[in-house]
Amino acid sequence: MRHVGWVAGAAAAVLVAAGAITYAVAEDGGSAPKTPAAGSADAGFARDMAVHHQQAVEMSYIVRDRTKDVEVRRLAYDIAQTQANQRGMLLGWLDLWELPKVSSDAPMTWMGMGGMASGKDGSLMPGMATNTEMKKLNTLSGKQAEIFYLQLMTDHHKGGIHMAEGCVEKCTVGVEKKLAQGMVDAQQSEIKLMADMLKERGAKARD
Repeated sequence: MRHVGWVAGAAAAVLVAAGAITYAVAEDGGSAPKTPAAGSADAGFARDMAVHHQQAVEMSYIVRDRTKDVEVRRLAYDIAQTQANQRGMLLGWLDLWELPKVSSDAPMTWMGMGGMASGKDGSLMPGMATNTEMKKLNTLSGKQAEIFYLQLMTDHHKGGIHMAEGCVEKCTVGVEKKLAQGMVDAQQSEIKLMADMLKERGAKARD
């Protein structure tokens, strides 16, 4: 409970800064707006992470309906709210830059890793759950749902961290790089929290 409260506080701090980041991005680095190209890392990260985040939101709302555990429900709510808001920022930037929200390129092409995105069974990027896993989560309840959600979200965060680190390295818009680094820091903390929560339930993250 104490850990979840800490994460909630950190998430709230991120969201407080979100509005300022959204407006600041238009004038990042000077008075002249920076407009990334459609094939840039900035645009690719915004598109891909918006999709990645959407699944995390979906998983979180599913588990809130499958368990009455206060700790898991609170974590799921925090993740859903944080990632939904970040997704809105990413899509908002694409609108601001007048760039398409979809691309014919494979996911993660902007990282030079388009071949890693299999797209098999709905898992478009590393860390994403498959359609089969999403359906399974919808059939579980109680402790089983909690464990499976924590395992899926741990994998999801690991994939998200990898992508966010790619943006930190390759993106050129300063505030987007800062947001990506914030994702890395927050999701690493949540992975540690979820490891403790899994241990409390006699389980562990998947290999």
